[in-house]
Amino acid sequence: MMAKPVSVNRVLKLMGNRFEFTVIAENIEEGNIAIDAAIAEVRRIEYLLTTFSDNSQTSLINENAGLKAVKVDAEVIGLIERSIKISEITDGAFDITYGSIDKRLWNFDQNMTSLPDEAMALASVGLIDYRNVVLDKACSTVFLKNKGMRIGFGGIGKGYAADKAKLLLQQMGINSGIVNAAGDLVTWGTQPNGYPWTVGIADPEQTNRPFSSLKISNMAIATSGSYEKYVTIGGKRYSHTIDPKTGLPVSGVKSVSIICPSAELADALATPVVVMGVKVGLELINQIKQVACIVIDDHDKIFTSDNINVI
Repeated sequence: MMAKPVSVNRVLKLMGNRFEFTVIAENIEEGNIAIDAAIAEVRRIEYLLTTFSDNSQTSLINENAGLKAVKVDAEVIGLIERSIKISEITDGAFDITYGSIDKRLWNFDQNMTSLPDEAMALASVGLIDYRNVVLDKACSTVFLKNKGMRIGFGGIGKGYAADKAKLLLQQMGINSGIVNAAGDLVTWGTQPNGYPWTVGIADPEQTNRPFSSLKISNMAIATSGSYEKYVTIGGKRYSHTIDPKTGLPVSGVKSVSIICPSAELADALATPVVVMGVKVGLELINQIKQVACIVIDDHDKIFTSDNINVI
């Protein structure tokens, strides 16, 4: 008789965030070996993409902004290329060159009682423009046209890492599991009891209580929300998400959850839908195949894309 499969779980900090790996394996040892390999893969990606190390390829690209093109790995080129595509379809609401924004304008703490001056905010985003990223795929180089420009993968990197970790685990024979990268999660296979994996969508007013659950086996989900970090100025709530076009924080949307087959795509689309707002955001999602979306506005009203049935 075959032994019953076991669920092996590990939580640790990677890429500055809480990562959780759950694998269904034949035994605990096999599960732990697979998780070790997945962690090594995420660390490898973190080393490529981080802006906290001067030696990462991202830091080298930023250091040479306005000066020269930098040779990078093919996977970095691929990630930048896909990032630019998302910038195009979201009309710049997603932009990896947001790294050049002046953080001093934004602290989102108790001391923040007014919005920055509009002209100052606009100046702070002057260097943000994905169209000024020049890729040469033949030479595998990246060039940022203007001095002071910076790219960062904060809006897509965790999802990319989750997808890559999933792929590695599948290659190692793990047929079911979950990789949760700080709330951007990807699942495959089923629970040990044969049921699909499900996820609860948090109630924005009581984040510890889900208001509905979705079956998400073989899918990824990412949520971007203002309920975790925001300020209220003049009775209006502003989220920590900055509109890359104006430099000002956005309001109107409390949370966006994107459900699709890839964690990278879910991660990359969640924040721009917050920026675009309910109407424009849903219009965009309704045009993309295999992507579904749940939006909660500032008045706790729930909106969904055409292809989803939540409650």
